Amino acid sequence: MTGVVADASPLIAFAQIGQLPLLQALFTRLLVPPSVAQEIAPSVPRQSWIVERRLAQPIPPLILEARLGTGETEAISLALELHADQLVVDEKAGRHLATDLGLNVIGTLGILLAAKGKSLIPAVRPQIEALLENNFWIRPELVERTLAQVGEKAKP
Repeated sequence: MTGVVADASPLIAFAQIGQLPLLQALFTRLLVPPSVAQEIAPSVPRQSWIVERRLAQPIPPLILEARLGTGETEAISLALELHADQLVVDEKAGRHLATDLGLNVIGTLGILLAAKGKSLIPAVRPQIEALLENNFWIRPELVERTLAQVGEKAKP
């Protein structure tokens, strides 16, 4: 396993709902580039399993041209550089670029599905509701599709 690289948004989201242990249980160790480490510092308590990793190479022009946020840009570059097993990122443009570059991408909802599949949580819906209560934006159709995958229904 070469590692899992994460962008800030999922880390902040899981910290807000008190579910950072899910990430640790699923990934054991997460690598974050410097800009992500800086972005999460105010809201994610220091964790020994979240390891800052500097880029060893310049960011490829193709990634720079995508005009993503600094954290996403560095996270995608680091994942490519390390041939990471997975990239944890939520933003649509970043996910598309990473997928186009051949990276294995998972987002916050995918992590919840994985956690449910490994019996780390009994249900996905309460976690999604907690995310929404903390102003984490998720398209309603994505919520419905995610819940349907695990046989759960959204609240009426």
